[in-house]
Amino acid sequence: MPLSDSDIKDLVTGTLKHLGRLKFNQIATRLQDYEVMQRMMKRDRVQLESGQGIQRQIMIDHSAAAKNVGLYEVDDVNVKDVLDSISVPFRHTTTNYAFERRELAMNRPSPQRILDLLKVRRADAMISLVERMEEDFWDKPATSTDKIKPFGIDYWLVSGGGSTGFEGGNPSGFTSGAGGIDSDTVSRWRNFTDRYTDVTKGDLIKKMRVAYRKIGFKSPVDIPDYRKGRGQNYRIYCDNTTITEMEELGEAQNENLGRDLATMDDMMTFRRNPLIWVPQLDDRTAGPTSPVYMVNFSFFYPVFLRGEYLREGEPRTSANQHTVMVVHVDLSWNILCTDRRRHALLDKA
Repeated sequence: MPLSDSDIKDLVTGTLKHLGRLKFNQIATRLQDYEVMQRMMKRDRVQLESGQGIQRQIMIDHSAAAKNVGLYEVDDVNVKDVLDSISVPFRHTTTNYAFERRELAMNRPSPQRILDLLKVRRADAMISLVERMEEDFWDKPATSTDKIKPFGIDYWLVSGGGSTGFEGGNPSGFTSGAGGIDSDTVSRWRNFTDRYTDVTKGDLIKKMRVAYRKIGFKSPVDIPDYRKGRGQNYRIYCDNTTITEMEELGEAQNENLGRDLATMDDMMTFRRNPLIWVPQLDDRTAGPTSPVYMVNFSFFYPVFLRGEYLREGEPRTSANQHTVMVVHVDLSWNILCTDRRRHALLDKA
């Protein structure tokens, strides 16, 4: 008896239940590591929102109301508008996988063969989605007219062009500023920047020390957004060339290397925070040269549209191929930074 479309749909739906929830740590194949998926897609880090976009209130200044006074001095009360808002739109990413009705019919005598076939197709689709998101995170839209690409790290962390200090201004192509706040007007809405020439203690490491201190803001009052410390939320990212030179620098200062010829590989830290190699930063054709990103994930994270977080649809018959059924996986998201001063970008001259 031949399989009908409804039989195929029931068969695939039942089989998918055995595949488990979408996971990423076992399907990474083309890139050596997937930092975004491992770091930012964990259940305790996923933030879900509703609405047309993502918005946060930012306290950009204080009123400077405090002053020294004499006896019987007249009060001077001045209420200043100290709040501004950042807003980013949702971006949409999709992937899919398909199968031909006769493929399942040919594999029907063995349920395990059908399960394996669907696993391969599903894994193929998810690898594509993971790599798309990874590429987007380490990039940015070229201009504000791009309505598709998510706002990656180069949108929020901007090179200072060789200047030292909080000089990371508006991202190129976005005159209104990152998140809609113009850093030419709001000087506190800037990331820390510096430029290095060599990976030495006297150059890059010295500048990283300065940057680390400069971005270590602590609030004197108990504000919820400031309660999270660095700890595991703080990481430093760079390309292969830079981290290799850092490993050599670390080995040179260690007198007890033992027999291991690469003792520092995958173990480098700076102020006890991990140094992470990002494959996407190798051989870049755009963006800062050999960047060192110092990122605090308490203030830098993805936000997903509620109900559209890795939404896997039901199998549907393709409109133009009556024997083909397609499953779509959809994701609505974007990346948000709520305090640019907590991050630093050092690029190479």
